[in-house]
Amino acid sequence: MVKNVLFINLGGIGDEIMFLPALISFKKEFPDSKITLALEKRSASIAELTNVIDEMIFVDKTKLGMLKLLFRMQIGRFDIVISSGSNKLISVLLFLSGIKNRIGYATNSLSYKLLTYPVELNKNQYAVNMYHSLVSPLTEQKTDLPVFDIVGEPKIPNSVLIHPGVSKKSIEQGCIKTITPNDWALLVKGLAKAGKKIILTGGKDDSDTISQIKSALEGVEYLDFSSKTKNLIDLAKLISSAEIFVCSDSAPLHIAVGMNTKTFTFFGSTDYTKLIPKKGCVTPLINDFECPLRPCLWERRSKSCEDLGCLKFDMDNVLKTILS
Repeated sequence: MVKNVLFINLGGIGDEIMFLPALISFKKEFPDSKITLALEKRSASIAELTNVIDEMIFVDKTKLGMLKLLFRMQIGRFDIVISSGSNKLISVLLFLSGIKNRIGYATNSLSYKLLTYPVELNKNQYAVNMYHSLVSPLTEQKTDLPVFDIVGEPKIPNSVLIHPGVSKKSIEQGCIKTITPNDWALLVKGLAKAGKKIILTGGKDDSDTISQIKSALEGVEYLDFSSKTKNLIDLAKLISSAEIFVCSDSAPLHIAVGMNTKTFTFFGSTDYTKLIPKKGCVTPLINDFECPLRPCLWERRSKSCEDLGCLKFDMDNVLKTILS
């Protein structure tokens, strides 16, 4: 009988949201199990969206941090450990934990020797499906999309919610995934002119971007909800209340998928096919910029290029897509 399972998934809040369906399917199969999730502290807010996580272990991705995680694994009396990530040393870490049942991606020959259930890694698919493959050795349950333990709000008629932000860490790392504040302002003006009820939101990390957008919206009517969503529950409910949601390639996109809100998302250098479901509520906004490396971010580059041609949009075309 499975009583105590440890899931390991290190990444941003968007990664944790896309990892969530694997936990949900596991819980359906083993309803009496205790689920512990090891994750980065910056993503702790995932627990606001779901009831399937019983305990969290915060991990610092340093050598010392990984040693601390190994110690927690060794004393935790876990029946199973399930870890994402393609690092070749993950199988070694899981083996050294002493946990009887070890599940991870088969990234090298060592994985087949050290893992109880090596799982083939297919990165060329929606990330939810990639993560979900990790629980396939244990259950036939299938959760296709993020599901939250949150009741949505009634729709605000004719509303468009705008969230221009991306994570502060991605910006610090040189990963640019959003259009300019001026382009966001042009979009807001166009939507307002079309008679839409505009709601502008964003978190503390987005304050500079929001401020620049608002400075360009003199005379434009909109509701300002920036910094008024105190947590992910507030944001999820706000997204659920909008008839249309427009955002960047960031965590709010994945919340919108979970709340089943009609969404339009700007994509530049990342591969949208790995970040949105094939069938669902999200329409990717992509320009016709020709680049032989596109998509490049995380595929061929760790930082965005200086040109950023893939994030330069004709806002008239964007408006037509959103309003059609």
